Amino acid sequence: MTLGKLRYQSKYMTIQYFYKEKHWSIHWMCKQLDVSHAAYYKWLHRSVPKQEQENRKIAELIREYDERFCHILGYRRMTAWINHFNHTHYSKNRVHRIMQKLGIHSVIRKKKKKYQSSAPETTAENLLKRDFFASAPNEKWATDVTEFKIPGTNRKLYLSAILDLYDRSPVAYVISKRNDNKLVFDTYDKALESNPDAKPIFHSDRGFQYTSNVFRMKLQKQGMKQSMSRVGHCIDNGPTEGFWGIIKAEMFQLYSITDEQSLRDAIDKYIHFYTEERPQERFGCMTPGEVRRAALNAEIPDQYPIAENKRVEKYKAKWCA
Repeated sequence: MTLGKLRYQSKYMTIQYFYKEKHWSIHWMCKQLDVSHAAYYKWLHRSVPKQEQENRKIAELIREYDERFCHILGYRRMTAWINHFNHTHYSKNRVHRIMQKLGIHSVIRKKKKKYQSSAPETTAENLLKRDFFASAPNEKWATDVTEFKIPGTNRKLYLSAILDLYDRSPVAYVISKRNDNKLVFDTYDKALESNPDAKPIFHSDRGFQYTSNVFRMKLQKQGMKQSMSRVGHCIDNGPTEGFWGIIKAEMFQLYSITDEQSLRDAIDKYIHFYTEERPQERFGCMTPGEVRRAALNAEIPDQYPIAENKRVEKYKAKWCA
């Protein structure tokens, strides 16, 4: 497969194949395909251009990474990871073009369900207001609960996680068979065990666990300010929704999941992979874990501005005015 832009490449390759395999006449095939003898022989004895040789190297890397990471890499992350691990500077457009030639693309995420409304008297104001940038660890936390169906059964597992919006790493997560208050409370307590002095803005949707008096008292006791998404505005908790989408798009590609135990193991393995082994372009191709440790040990943490997302800005213009 050629990765360059040479005209009539497919015709020349066809002539070459049928001459070698079927001993068809080159003269006859050139006439049928409307190409000249001279052009065909020039192509046949050509030296492969340097750019084409480099494209072939990129193609091999793309195939290797696509296979190794079970088709979870789109062209943007494919470019970032190839450049990071191979100390190269290939452009996204070039990698994208080669991926299209190879028929390689990332898995597609499914749409999320809409939020369920809660009684107004139990909710908190949206203090976060879709400002997902944090200048240091433990400044802003976001949380949610998602579900996974156990293969071969009608039962589900529930995953509760708390993300730090500075480094997008899960500061705590808990897996349970029940989506109840205990699941959320255990996640919160686990987050405080590793971050006992944290007093972030704590953002969630309007789920019954977060609107309970007991949970609100927990936040007040720690000195945290509670923030909640508005009804029907999933973008208000965008980072957590995005995290669920990443897990559900990539985890099932990376691991074999056949029963409850393998599902639990896959969730544990994937969260470790996401935190410690999955570089992110926004962080200069460092992992969330590396970013967090560096920031916690620094007097002034590095800043990682959030790049403008045209789809998000369009959504805001329509629904968030």
